[in-house]
Amino acid sequence: MDLGIAGKRAVVCASSKGLGLGCAEALAAAGVHLVMNARGSDALEASAEAIRAAHGVEVQTIAADVTTAEGQGALIAAAGDADILVNNAGGPPPGMWHDWDRDDFIKALDANMLAPIALIKALVPGMMDRGWGRVVNITSQSVKAPIPVLGLSNSARAGLTGYVAGTSRQVANKGVTINNLLPGIHATDRADALDGGVVAAKGITLEEARAERAATIPAGRYGTREEFGAACAFLCSQHAGFIVGQNLLLDGGATVATI
Repeated sequence: MDLGIAGKRAVVCASSKGLGLGCAEALAAAGVHLVMNARGSDALEASAEAIRAAHGVEVQTIAADVTTAEGQGALIAAAGDADILVNNAGGPPPGMWHDWDRDDFIKALDANMLAPIALIKALVPGMMDRGWGRVVNITSQSVKAPIPVLGLSNSARAGLTGYVAGTSRQVANKGVTINNLLPGIHATDRADALDGGVVAAKGITLEEARAERAATIPAGRYGTREEFGAACAFLCSQHAGFIVGQNLLLDGGATVATI
């Protein structure tokens, strides 16, 4: 399918690896020029060069922490007249409800709620002026079904979801859509970290922890960054203009819900 977005410009946060990289690769395959961001420059530059070589699109890199005002400023300055924004940030660490204090919650809010909102506020007005834009926020399946040990993530991502629910409906008449992708377990470093916690708690191997988790997923496996990226690219396409303020689960059926 021709997504109809060749030549457009996208900002993709946390895109040196994992789900963010999957989104960047899929957009580049559709002919979209990229501004890729991550905190570490080495992995970011390597991923950017691989995308340039594979797809022949322009790729600018911004190594910065977008949870900070300085990082946001650098990324916004590089974004220019961006048509597409993909918000993404690593999730907070797991733990128990009594483990976290105010600073832990502020850090989670900065990364998973306030930073995406700051980028939306900076880039969406230009999209509205030009009459077209796409914003995709990578959140979590925990928005639909909270995960007990991920209380920090549950809280911050639910806050962003509430913000998007109202904001998306205020900008849709200007040709701008805002939606959320809710990943379940995918084969990324984040999954390795979560599975590592199971290894430590149960005294089993990493392979056993992965098999145990995969058995809870109706699809019987972890997702891949490629299929996640394809879903992101579709939401960014010309064909998705009537999809507004939605939360799309990509979890292999793990979340049992009718809505």
